[in-house]
Amino acid sequence: MFEAARTPPFGKLVAITLLAGIGAALASPRLLPWQAMAPLLLLAAAAWWRLRRARVLAAFAFGFALASLHAAHALALQLPPDWEKRDATLSGRIVDLPTHEARRSQFRFRVDDDASQPAPLRGRLLRLAWYDDDPQPRAALKAGQRWRLQARVRAPRGLRNPGGPDAEKYALAQRLSVNGYLRDPQLSARLLAPPSGLDAWREAMCARIAAAVPTPAARFVRALALGDTRGLDDADWEVLRATGLTHLIAISGFHVGLAAGFFALFARGLWWLLPGLGRRVPAVAAASAAAMAGGLLYAAAAGFALPTVRTWLMIAVVAGLRLLRRPQRGADALALAAIAVMLADPLALLGAGFWLSFLGVAWLLWCLPAAGEGGWRERLGGFVSAQGVASLGLLPLCAALFGQASLAGPLANLIAVPWWSLVVVPLALIGTGLETVHAGAGAFAWRWAAACFEPGWPWFQALAGSGLALWWLPEPRWFALPLALLGAFWLLLPRGTPGKALALLLWLPLLWPDRRLPAPGEAELVVLDVGQGLSVLVRTAHHSLLFDAGPAVRDGFDAGERAVVPALHALGVRRLDAAVASHGDQDHAGGLAAVLRAFPAPLRLGPPDIAGEAVRGLDLKTCEAGREWRWDGVRLRFLHPPRHFPYLRNESSCVLRIDSEHGSALLTGDIGEVVERDLVRRAAQTPAETVRADVVLVAHHGSAESSDPAFVCAVGARYALVSSGYGNRFGHPRADVVERWRRAGAEVADTAAGGALRIGLRAPADAAARNAGLRLETRRQAHPRLWDASRRAPGLSYRPD
Repeated sequence: MFEAARTPPFGKLVAITLLAGIGAALASPRLLPWQAMAPLLLLAAAAWWRLRRARVLAAFAFGFALASLHAAHALALQLPPDWEKRDATLSGRIVDLPTHEARRSQFRFRVDDDASQPAPLRGRLLRLAWYDDDPQPRAALKAGQRWRLQARVRAPRGLRNPGGPDAEKYALAQRLSVNGYLRDPQLSARLLAPPSGLDAWREAMCARIAAAVPTPAARFVRALALGDTRGLDDADWEVLRATGLTHLIAISGFHVGLAAGFFALFARGLWWLLPGLGRRVPAVAAASAAAMAGGLLYAAAAGFALPTVRTWLMIAVVAGLRLLRRPQRGADALALAAIAVMLADPLALLGAGFWLSFLGVAWLLWCLPAAGEGGWRERLGGFVSAQGVASLGLLPLCAALFGQASLAGPLANLIAVPWWSLVVVPLALIGTGLETVHAGAGAFAWRWAAACFEPGWPWFQALAGSGLALWWLPEPRWFALPLALLGAFWLLLPRGTPGKALALLLWLPLLWPDRRLPAPGEAELVVLDVGQGLSVLVRTAHHSLLFDAGPAVRDGFDAGERAVVPALHALGVRRLDAAVASHGDQDHAGGLAAVLRAFPAPLRLGPPDIAGEAVRGLDLKTCEAGREWRWDGVRLRFLHPPRHFPYLRNESSCVLRIDSEHGSALLTGDIGEVVERDLVRRAAQTPAETVRADVVLVAHHGSAESSDPAFVCAVGARYALVSSGYGNRFGHPRADVVERWRRAGAEVADTAAGGALRIGLRAPADAAARNAGLRLETRRQAHPRLWDASRRAPGLSYRPD
């Protein structure tokens, strides 16, 4: 039986409870007041140290209070609402490496901490963009420069969709205060000082690698040596994700540990060649100090990115124990390292790297205690076993974090881990070290690293394109991950453990979650959050239709690729049966090409004579009024445009009506008041053309040129859904339009406020209740987060009184 009095202050149980306390604080939808958390932190710290019997509870309370205070501080750093969309003149330094794209350059900017800067921005970290079709002026941006510039600023805010990245969580973890863009940069931006410091050295080294390696593999050498992934395009990342090799390319804890290991081996070799050194400094101490120094140097070369700093802390803890001659078992050392990392930065738990690194090491320590012992056959067997343990043990976490599992990952890692780790990365590091000492001295090592990398890359590309590499998984419920981890633990128990086959049942909620599909006769609509644009998924029991695919803009953002496709995967869509481009404008059809690459819908529809760059080459059939079909007891019918209607962009938008057994919906595209009145007129003449619906998509994002009063009255909707971008320059949705729908009895919901909007035309739970099957779910309400930006942005909620 466990005795609390014997619980060490920095043992495994304390590490677990500290982790639980921090996790509970970060999982909470709201922060508790700092005035309560600060005293709790002090009391918990005293109890942790003094009260042995209450140490576990004290560690939990300490973690909860510490994470709450860190999160409160990080949120306090973000731009206050009254500063939204203001112009500010700032001076400061470019930190990290600027990213140059076709129409813009992005960079991080640390504002000077002095009285000449605006008070809400002093000393803050900003992410800024310089937009210009001419890349020449933007090429002047270099890491380590000091600039004075004028920027329009706004608080960090992102799209909220199933399966999509959480930009607000990323901003919190990175302590990003502001997003913004430069105003008249060619007139207002002025260089104050040339590049200097660590970031300038990194960019200079990147340029030397590009000059020294005349092959495309130079981009991978830069990534492995200095963490510069700017040269990797979307196709490269797709290959890396499909083969499970992302952790080997992007600078991570793995590389820092590798550098520390090589420095330790070098120190050991030096002490072996010069035995006299051992009389002054023990070899173990020298190796430990060298490991810390090597890891620190490599973390500096990578720009002290958070994953590298976290890993260096782990190395420093283990090496420090050895320097103090207090060796501990692997599990105890891992627990102490985890405590050190969590105390240094409790918000590290928001990143996937923390969980993958610590859980991966924990699995290996538990399952492979004797790895590395014996002859070469035993070592080879231990390496293969380690790959198997890591793949199986981390599969639940990867599936929950990324919504996908790489089936080719174990095989790809079996080849890439030893080759890249023992050959390519050391050569890249040697080249960087030699180049630091003398210009030109490291070129040969960089070229060798590229030559060793190149032969295997086509094989990984072929493996990624095999169709068997990546398995997309629907978004699971919260309990799926703990059950799957328990199942993995059960499967990795020693041979002979009974009931291992039953452990597979614990994986079912994660690998085959409930997709919440409609029953026959029912339908569901999901209005995705794509910014200032539109994309709606319509699902029946066995079919899916996508109505528009969001914008693709010239600065490189493609909502189809970055928002719609991940959301379709997370919602469990396996195929699209039809795709509709309501009209050819970029904000509606721009992302369609990217969606069709991932989901090649056999039926593609658009208005007659549709024009626009976004739909070029897509071969669309017409969506003229009267065309209809049935799926699973649900009727889908186009109401507009009629035959021979000329293509007039917005006014030619396809209008789709969905009739289920339990309700109806109307998708309107960008039609204006003239078309709306025409629909009402036609409905009065032909009952089949009725516009009355329970759910309506407010036309043209809620602009003043749509939502005609007669149309609003004729529709009589219970829910009016708006797709708009937060803080868009058009002022959509207009306040008078929102009020018009509210007065007609509709509840108005906007993607800018709620994220993705999900509503089902389903059978009511109580047959006697009228319209009880209609229930609106917003992404931000269904998945509340303490860092939710919508709570700090006033005036974005529209609900009936």
